[in-house]
Order: sequence, then C-alpha cells, then structure tokens
Amino acid sequence: MKLAFLVNNFYPYGGMEKNFLRIIYACIDQGFAVHVFTMSWQGARPEGVEVTIVPTQGWTNHERALSFVRTFQQQFAASSFDLVVGFNRMPGLDLYYNADVCYVLDMARRRSFLSKLTPRYWVYATFEKAVFAQDSKTHIMYLSEAEKAKYMQVYGTPEGRFHYLPPGIDKERIRKEQTTLTRKQVREEYGVAGDDFFLLMIGSDFGRKGVSRSIKALASLPCAVKKKTRLFVIGQGKEKRYGRQARRLGVTGQVHFLGGRADVPRFFAGADLLLHPAVSENTGNVIVEAMVAGCAVLATEVCGYGFHVEKAQAGCLLVEPFVQQDMNLRLVEMLQSDRLHCWGQKGFAYADRVDLYSRPQAALEIIESLVAHKQAGGAS
Repeated sequence: MKLAFLVNNFYPYGGMEKNFLRIIYACIDQGFAVHVFTMSWQGARPEGVEVTIVPTQGWTNHERALSFVRTFQQQFAASSFDLVVGFNRMPGLDLYYNADVCYVLDMARRRSFLSKLTPRYWVYATFEKAVFAQDSKTHIMYLSEAEKAKYMQVYGTPEGRFHYLPPGIDKERIRKEQTTLTRKQVREEYGVAGDDFFLLMIGSDFGRKGVSRSIKALASLPCAVKKKTRLFVIGQGKEKRYGRQARRLGVTGQVHFLGGRADVPRFFAGADLLLHPAVSENTGNVIVEAMVAGCAVLATEVCGYGFHVEKAQAGCLLVEPFVQQDMNLRLVEMLQSDRLHCWGQKGFAYADRVDLYSRPQAALEIIESLVAHKQAGGAS
C-alpha cells in the first residue's frame, strides 16, 4: 500500500516536522510505502522514504504554495496512492494534519480588512476552505479542541471528519538529558551563574511566537533581577530585527539567538523558565515538552496546550487580550517566587500520569482506517 505525504517545506528542527517524521516511520513499520512530495528539504532524508522535490514558480510563499499544488496535481496521479496526507492546507487531500490555527479567523483578529483583498489571502483562504468546507471530503487529524470548534463555526465542518491526536512527545529523548550534570554543563557553556535566571524560548516564526514580547518583559525587570537574567531563543527567525529591539531596550548582551538545534532537551535542563507568549498557536508543543522536562512555563492562553499548564499547575497563563504590562509583572513575580521549582516539578509529575506521547500510533490507526474505507469503496 502506498501513501503520499505532502509538506510545503521540511525544516528538521520544527515541532510539526518532528511529528511528520515519527508518523512516517510508524507507517513504514506497518508496511506502507511512503512517498514524500515537498518544495524543499533541509537536513538528512529519512531512510526507506522516497522524497520528490516538486519544482515550483513564484517569488512569494503563497505563489510557490499554489504552484506546488498545481504541479503535484498535474504531474502525479493521486489515484496511484491509497491515501494522500497533507501537513499543510491544500486542495485534493484525503487527510490533513491540522497543526495550524484557523487562517480566516486569525487574519480577521490580527489584520485589517484590506488584507482580505490581497492574492496571499485569497490563496490561503481558498486552501483552507478546500479542507474544511462542509462538502469537502478531506478528513482532519486535529490537535486542539478549541481550534476544532473554530473551524466548525466558520465552515460547518461535520464532526465525523475530525479525528483527535494526542501529543506526540518523545519522553525518553527529553528525560535522559534532565540531569544535574547536564544543567551544570549547559549553564557553564553559556556563562549563566548558578543563581542567575535562564529564560528559554523555542520555535520558529519569531513574530507569532512572541519573541518581541519576551524581550520587552526582560527589559522591564527590576535592575537587580535583570542583571541576573538571560534569554535564549532557539529556532529560525529574523534575528537581526529582534537583536535591534534588544539593543534599543538595553538588553543586547542578555538576549541570545542560537538558531535551529537538534539538542533542545539539553536546554530544558539548563533553563529555569520556558516563555511562550505566542500571538497565535494551535497547540504549542514546546509547552508540554517543557513540562515533561520539569521546566516551569509562562505562556499565553491562546496556546491550544495551555490547558495542560493549568491542569498540572505547571506555571502561569497570560489571559487575552494580551497586555504587555501583565506579562512584565507576571515574569518578575515568577522569577522571585519560591514556587518556581515547584511549578516545574508539578509539570514533571503530570507528564507521568497523562498521555502526552501516543500521536504517531493514533495517526497510524486513522490512516489505516481511512485506507480500509477507501479500498472498501467508501468515499474518502
């Protein structure tokens, strides 16, 4: 049996991409032949997987995305695959892995009406509708109940096309690095003294993840606390822009951009607090990763996985609408609280009693079920 997996671009350090690979490997282990189609692939290619770089045209992301879909549909017969699985919204999918917030609602919340008149909006809104419209045949693997409700509200998507996926955290990979020795090594490597504060941010797309918000909160700390506090940002983004912001606010020596990395669990060991003040976020995988590592969390309530922080009492959530002063005050309160370590330990304990790990297996079961349904002559 053959599966086609479509992803616009593959970047080896993203949370979605990690889940992409783990789901692919689960399918291969079950005997599926997997063929990946993408516009670009960074890093090593997975063994046992055929990867095709689809040629595209266009200067902008939305032009290339449109070209990618058209080229795939023209050059590759979807009918030759038992299932077409997409990790980005696009027409023609049997199954979509929904790691994205609702585009039309997010744009209405964050942008002016004029943004709806752009070609970019037309492409992405059309692609979203192709997946979620009431008469679409695409099934959806969803990660967040809150985001699912938004799609149903906007498009009237039938409940039966949604299939829930639990988180897919690699517990063993994270936990093996959570040692006193690793903490000491990471902090010494980056010049963080034992009683200093190590703030951590993880994620690409710095604007959406709230890097600017974190820099402002760091700069607002009382002088005595600020001197002892450093912010480390892991991921791909516009480092120069946020570096200039740090210089303007007088904290340039305390904000460090480390790029994409494969050794993220080491940084959880060294960190005192994970910051994830996202502007929009379907889930926020890094939130539950921090909890698995025993690291306290300060995040915005827009994050789909924020409820785990509340249930575990593993940190604090910033309510909407976001107010920078609220984050500034909450950050200094958390750093000066004797509960900081306690929040981390509560997240650690929660991660031992709640399923934060079985996403690849759940996705495989959904894929197998839909393949069987198609082979029996049912609609996809």
